[in-house]
Amino acid sequence: MKAIRRFTVRPVLPEPLRPLSELARNLRWSWHAETRDLFQSVDPERWSSSGGDPVRLLGSVPAARLAELAGDRRFRRRLTAVADDLHDYVSGDRWYQEQPAGLPAAIAYFSPEFGVTAALPQYSGGLGILAGDHLKAASDLGVPLIGVGLLYRHGYFRQSLSRDGWQQEHYPVLDPNELPVTPLAEADGSPARVSLALPRGRSLHARIWLAQVGRIPLLMLDSDVEENDLGERGVTDRLYGGGSEHRLLQEMLLGIGGVRAVRTYCRLTGHPEPEVFHTNEGHAGFLGLERIAELCAGGLDFDAGLEAVRAGTVFTTHTPVPAGIDRFDRELVARHFGPEGELPGIDVQRILQLGMETYPGGEPNLFNMAVMGLRLAQRANGVSLLHGRVSREMFSGLWPGFDADEVPITSVTNGVHAPTWVAPEVFRLGARQIGAQRAEDALSVGGSDRWDSVADIADEDVWELRRELRGQLVEEVRRRLWASWRQRGAGAAELGWVEGVLDPEVLTIGFARRVPSYKRLTLMLRDRDRLMDLLLHPERPIQIVVAGKAHPADDGGKRLIQELVRFADDPRVRHRIVFLPDYGMAMAQKLYHGCDVWLNNPLRPLEACGTSGMKAALNGCLNLSVLDGWWDEWYQPDFGWAVPTADGADGGSPARPATGEDADHRDDVEAAALYDLLEQRVAPRFYERGRAGLPDRWIEMVRRTLTLLGPKVLAGRMVREYVERLYTPAAHAHRALGPDAARELARWKARVRAAWHEVTVDHVETSAGSATAELGSTLGLRVRVGLGGLGPDDIEVQAVSGRVDEEDRIADATAVALKPAGAPDPDGHWVYEGPLSLDRTGPCGYTVRILPSHRLLASTAELGLMTVPSEGATGGAGVLLR
Repeated sequence: MKAIRRFTVRPVLPEPLRPLSELARNLRWSWHAETRDLFQSVDPERWSSSGGDPVRLLGSVPAARLAELAGDRRFRRRLTAVADDLHDYVSGDRWYQEQPAGLPAAIAYFSPEFGVTAALPQYSGGLGILAGDHLKAASDLGVPLIGVGLLYRHGYFRQSLSRDGWQQEHYPVLDPNELPVTPLAEADGSPARVSLALPRGRSLHARIWLAQVGRIPLLMLDSDVEENDLGERGVTDRLYGGGSEHRLLQEMLLGIGGVRAVRTYCRLTGHPEPEVFHTNEGHAGFLGLERIAELCAGGLDFDAGLEAVRAGTVFTTHTPVPAGIDRFDRELVARHFGPEGELPGIDVQRILQLGMETYPGGEPNLFNMAVMGLRLAQRANGVSLLHGRVSREMFSGLWPGFDADEVPITSVTNGVHAPTWVAPEVFRLGARQIGAQRAEDALSVGGSDRWDSVADIADEDVWELRRELRGQLVEEVRRRLWASWRQRGAGAAELGWVEGVLDPEVLTIGFARRVPSYKRLTLMLRDRDRLMDLLLHPERPIQIVVAGKAHPADDGGKRLIQELVRFADDPRVRHRIVFLPDYGMAMAQKLYHGCDVWLNNPLRPLEACGTSGMKAALNGCLNLSVLDGWWDEWYQPDFGWAVPTADGADGGSPARPATGEDADHRDDVEAAALYDLLEQRVAPRFYERGRAGLPDRWIEMVRRTLTLLGPKVLAGRMVREYVERLYTPAAHAHRALGPDAARELARWKARVRAAWHEVTVDHVETSAGSATAELGSTLGLRVRVGLGGLGPDDIEVQAVSGRVDEEDRIADATAVALKPAGAPDPDGHWVYEGPLSLDRTGPCGYTVRILPSHRLLASTAELGLMTVPSEGATGGAGVLLR
């Protein structure tokens, strides 16, 4: 029989065990081994069946066992020690508190998904896992962050396979009362709520749930409340589900409702108000509109409010392709704002202009969330060096006239939270070497360039660790594979072969990620005979563990999974290659721990960062990857292997087109290169033995990976970079842009934009007597400019020089400001002068340009305005040192 209503019965803990409740509700247990060990000791069998979730564990432990533990002095001592450690962790000074004054009082971090732990399944892939790692690292560092997201009643989805290998989706209902979250309450005990106005007089209400991630509060909005109609209750039903209006309402709730939730949380708890707002991808971009509306309600006009909001906003883009950006029909957006919807005090046309694709090739009838995010943020970044270059090119149309290198989008390469992803066995080996506290600090706070103490670990200890972790993975794979085949309809009598799947002594390769086409799940199947030879090699076999989910609406991705599954079902190879369904955090940890090689073969440069290989590397796994994302930035032969690409690209240039014969040729070439690497370099290195019977050269690569790559890939390093390069400058800009300064900057921008058509470069001359000059010499530049209604304080005249190509385009440009020489002439024109140093040889050239200049601008490219000489404005100017 089926229950007509569901409710949660909470255990009553004996008084001596009350600290267990706080330990279970603070998600630090998800990365703190001592806390997990304590919960496991409560009831090891129930701990395993609960999936390592303390909330579920405590809800299932019999009262008699709790009474027994309450009388166990040894357990109570352990409980007290762990509870005291948590108190010290959340209240004591950490890295952030030891920095010089001037850092932000608080930062609000918005993301549509957060992957903190499998016990709180609110993530679909890399974006959410990155957001969860960002919160954990901020907690370890003491950064005063507030996380903001949505609480989805069905999460993403659970994945299984049909008998013929087709992906099946399941959406289990998540009851917040059974999750490690608590409702945020008003002073009178009533649930804290936020509301949004909808068209036709309707409202969208949401309650606020709090997940405590170490020191970091994570606020999660849930629309499944009785005050809502059925349609509004389903707004937070599932991650990335529904049609355009459904997604728009999710993103309005995340951005606008999220700001209101932050204000509510700060009011109720006394937490400092954020000075910086960080938008993790464009989904939360509407937060800037809510903050403008707040300032307008306080007396600022829209333009001044926009400047004040931009100053304290950071925008991170995670996609290298326009198709990955949320775009909505302009009419749909217009219908939800203005007098009949949200933010009635803001002109709808001003809102629509923020998301307009005004660049060549843009769609004028679409509202682009990433474009709005960039326009509402004074600081923006990609998530690897290569992705930063790709992003500058992709969005360069928003800054017309500027070279892509000057587009104001920087990069902060992602990192991963080592305490979450490093195997306990790896940590213990490090702790034996340098002590537990130093090992913990090295993994969480970071700060060093090298982990030199890894060199002191004996080769046999390194190899024994890798063998132990590989053996654990083999057992995990067999368990999951047996369960998967049972779900597919196989009887227990058919599955005796599962006990022989994988071999703990064979080179093990991992491939696990989402399954969009550009990640090329099936590239390894390009030449099936050759792959089969590699899997079944008599002396140097390989074995491959594959996992991944396709989006529920992506039948192309599902077909790729089915193709891989059908190959892996072949009785000839099924002991050497497996596909594991329902890829998530719990499975991922075992894969990262136990694989010897982590494979990644995306279509370059479509992998923005790709952090799975980082997690594997921290466990001594070597990377085998296309030079894309973070691997393009940090690859060395010491750390693994680079798969050559068909176009031979080694910079930021795009790969070949993804359709037609070119795509087939590219995949053939790159698959062949992958097979060659596995056959000729990877497998021989793994199986080659030295005098002591150990694979000495493989162990050395593991050692170099941990020593040199380990410190780079930490989320602690990433968050410190955000603090130093983005959050702190944003906080200073926010403080500098009070109401009067915001009005001043807005008026100045309006005046400059209105007058810019009058700004001209009338004449350029140089002291050069010929088209050649000597290295180390200096040229004198003299430039006559017209400024119209502007003055020298409003602009900067620059000489831009560098090497030139065959078409006289300047590369590696250096800009030098020129100075006004005296007062304007009778016609109102100004003369600017300055030296041009010739510090490089070969074909070089220069030009001049005029840019807006103001003390409150973060970049001279901010307004997207530039004036350069016309064809007839040069005299003696041009190419030098031919």
